Amino acid sequence: MAPIGWSDLIYLGMGLGLGWGSSLIWHPRQKSSQQPEPAPYQPPTPQENYLKEFDTLSEQLKQTQLAYQMASEMSQFKAGFLARTSHELRSPLSSMIGTLQLILSDLCDDPAEEREFVEQAHLAALKLVKLIDEIIFVAKTEHGTETMDIEPIQLAKIFDEVDDLTYLQAANRSIRLEILPPDPGIYVLADLPRFRQVLVNLVDTAVAQMEEGSISVSAHSSPESGYVHIWVDDQRSVSAWSESWDLLKHDLESDATKSSDNSKVSSGMRLLMNQTLLSLMNGKLEVLAVPSESEESNFNRTQCSIPLATL
Repeated sequence: MAPIGWSDLIYLGMGLGLGWGSSLIWHPRQKSSQQPEPAPYQPPTPQENYLKEFDTLSEQLKQTQLAYQMASEMSQFKAGFLARTSHELRSPLSSMIGTLQLILSDLCDDPAEEREFVEQAHLAALKLVKLIDEIIFVAKTEHGTETMDIEPIQLAKIFDEVDDLTYLQAANRSIRLEILPPDPGIYVLADLPRFRQVLVNLVDTAVAQMEEGSISVSAHSSPESGYVHIWVDDQRSVSAWSESWDLLKHDLESDATKSSDNSKVSSGMRLLMNQTLLSLMNGKLEVLAVPSESEESNFNRTQCSIPLATL
């Protein structure tokens, strides 16, 4: 056996020292940490359960009341719409039947009068077809057969188109029509052809029911409510425009006594159609009477509200 030299002793000591020192090195993975114990489960108290159930029932009650109110208003609106539709369909039919009966009974004095009655029946038939087309158009839109393309539209552009489509009728009746241009930066969320139709109908109806006076159309943006309010101010009689349902009643009672224009649909029917189209665009139509100090200068306001588009 060879003698152990100094170099061997040094290496032996270094090995022993490393082995002993490694046992003293701190290893984080070997350190045991004390995790806090989770709190014991505390079942809710009867009072907490009661409050939670009460809040749930209250919310369900609010939703039920809202649904009932909406269903009630829709039922009332549908009833009025059907009543007006049946009346409007019956009116031109009665006119056609009456004039044709005169011709068939040989009660015409001469061929010229007979031709006049035929022309009246023809105009009544055209009114009936036009009315049916408008009702079908609104019904298809309401039931989704005719889809709406709701997109941001510049309100100033719509006002220009409405002006082009209505100024001639107002001028022919010597009605002063003023359509104030809105801010070019105002955009609304609507279906362009249907929204334009609503505004044109509102102006046309006002022009048709006035012998003289003025009509003003203006826009008022309300960012806090998220809507743009379009005002159609005219000088029709206050009694006819107290509110929409009074207007419907007024038309039904007065149609029998006033001379009717067979080329036009009555204001009550157009009002209901416009209201339907606006509701499908998340809008609203209101008819307001705005009296002033002088009875002669009273004017009425039709407010058309449409959602404001944020660009």
